[in-house]
Amino acid sequence: MKKQHIIFTAALAMLISKGQAQETVSPAPAQQKPVYLTNATIHVGNGQVITNGTIGFEKGKIIAVGANVNAAAGATVYDLKGQHVYPGVIAPETNLGLVEFESVRATRDEREVGEINPSIRSLIAYNTDSKVINTLRSNGILLAGITPQGGIISGTSSVVQLDAWNWEDAAYKADNALHLFIPRMMPAGAGGGGRRNRSEDGGNNAMEMVENVRAFFREAKAYLGESKHTATNLKYEAMRRLFNKEQKLFIHAELEKEIMIAVDFAREFNVDVVIVGGTDSWRVTDLLKANNIAVILSQPHSLPVMQDDDVDQPYKTPALLQKAGILYCLSNEGFWQQRNLGFEAGTAATYGLTKEEALSAITINAAKILGVDKLTGTLENGKDANIAVSNGDMLDMKSSVITQAFIQGREIDLNNKQKQLYEKYQQKYGLKK
Repeated sequence: MKKQHIIFTAALAMLISKGQAQETVSPAPAQQKPVYLTNATIHVGNGQVITNGTIGFEKGKIIAVGANVNAAAGATVYDLKGQHVYPGVIAPETNLGLVEFESVRATRDEREVGEINPSIRSLIAYNTDSKVINTLRSNGILLAGITPQGGIISGTSSVVQLDAWNWEDAAYKADNALHLFIPRMMPAGAGGGGRRNRSEDGGNNAMEMVENVRAFFREAKAYLGESKHTATNLKYEAMRRLFNKEQKLFIHAELEKEIMIAVDFAREFNVDVVIVGGTDSWRVTDLLKANNIAVILSQPHSLPVMQDDDVDQPYKTPALLQKAGILYCLSNEGFWQQRNLGFEAGTAATYGLTKEEALSAITINAAKILGVDKLTGTLENGKDANIAVSNGDMLDMKSSVITQAFIQGREIDLNNKQKQLYEKYQQKYGLKK
């Protein structure tokens, strides 16, 4: 019976995949000659805006940005006629490429068996052929932090660029962070606003689970402090890069008490901590600032966790962190929701941020937190040409239409299944011009 179930599930996954596989989008070839985008409004990503500007790039790197830039001889020149140019948006925390259909187990590879799995690498499970990737690129999202889930210590995430043949090609920064999920510090059903819950009975045994993880950290540090071992422990070995500060510790925590536990981890083990989720981060900005802890705000378009919070608190939190001088960025849970990241930044811009501050929250801030800011995040000389071109304001759902996008200088195909279906039924009903 079990064998029949496995065969049925695999067959179902194949049928769904065939039904979904409308478009064929191949990775773009390497940039062959210089490209210049002219007569554009250039949003650098660091707060600077250049009107009627030009940006040039060659061999995948930006070589010129400004209002008085002349195109090199033999270069490809695009006259954008007042369109807007932005750095590629970065989705810092997502299971994109690890999940294709949430209802089909055979297409889900985002979690591993067990509670403590520091040696798990999400990168090697990343599926570059996911059809969801193309929908993100169409909205200007060009890089993503691929994050494992499940258990307390879920494994390492990696930064990928979204135009690749395989995971090796996609890797932008491999294994940049280890992920720890703090159990919810409240009884089940006592609130949560639909937020991720890592403990089914968090009100009863959450602290016990935290202490178990703390003990594991202590044992791993003691193991790594020994000059030689009688036996190799792979889980302890996987913690070496964290304690060497070659990795960051991304702690998924929502409530004030959970964030305080995360700060304790940073202090006790002397590791670089980033809060992921951070619903209550606005309440403890002094603590975060004093300990130099950044925040990835998840799911900004949502209800507040606590019933006593203002109903629009998730919209206001980015501005409160900005005012407090906390490094933060915006993210979404899941994979398909990431396509709305720019519009959620636009919402934050109506609740206290400027438009350029909101743009930074999904570009350079995310790049700094992920450790790739020397490569991307702003449109500056020497950085990778990760660029999105929009007819209108990329943070405005009404006016944003991404017309071109470049990843490391390669002009990528912005086609996707939804666009093909739109054109198909336009043709069917005689609406296509």
